[in-house]
Amino acid sequence: MSRGPCSAARLPGGVRAFLALDFPSARAALAQLRRLGSARCGLKVGLELFTAAGPPLVRRLRAEGWRVFLDLKLHDIPRTMEGAARAAGALGADLVTVHAAAGPEGVAAAVAGVRGSGARILAVTVLTSEGGEVAGRVLELGRSALGAGAHGLVLAVSEVRRMRAAGGPGGLLVTPGIRFDDNEIHDQKRVATPARAGAEGADAMVLGRAVWEAPDPAGALARALLEYRRGRRSGPAGSGAEVD
Repeated sequence: MSRGPCSAARLPGGVRAFLALDFPSARAALAQLRRLGSARCGLKVGLELFTAAGPPLVRRLRAEGWRVFLDLKLHDIPRTMEGAARAAGALGADLVTVHAAAGPEGVAAAVAGVRGSGARILAVTVLTSEGGEVAGRVLELGRSALGAGAHGLVLAVSEVRRMRAAGGPGGLLVTPGIRFDDNEIHDQKRVATPARAGAEGADAMVLGRAVWEAPDPAGALARALLEYRRGRRSGPAGSGAEVD
């Protein structure tokens, strides 16, 4: 039986931030992790690193106690998506992404693939590197994916509140494109601060260069979490909400 949509209270390990390990090798990624010292968060392993380092790295991270967000953005025929999702769940991944554009059958197949493993399927709506008028497409893709059983969505902070109203309170909403006010936006288009992510009601953030390019990555991560929690408590979507 599927676990169904998960709420913020059921995030893996209570994680509110995932750091993107967008590095070309396991050695490079592990070297960066050492810069965090004792700080802990979730880790996002994307296509570049997974292609380079594969399942052994995911197993190692899980063995060391990290929560792993495996960002593979699966988009294929349903049978292939189910098999790939099953393999990701067997690795110990906590979250696995698929493209919502794969359609309800593909999303449902991926959900079936992780059943019993403890992994959750997040459907990516529209990449935050895309600009323009995408809100309608995000809403359409998000509702379709949640209807097909996805445990949550990946979407921009600016789309969280509308999606929450349209898709119900249950789905886990994870937001990439997080930057501090003084950061460059690089190749992203739809970005937001940690404080706004909290205020809009995002369940978790994905950070990358905002942390890794800081002189003190552990301090930058702590700052992001502090600003997120303040936004969550005081913002219109999270006023008075309890946060970890």
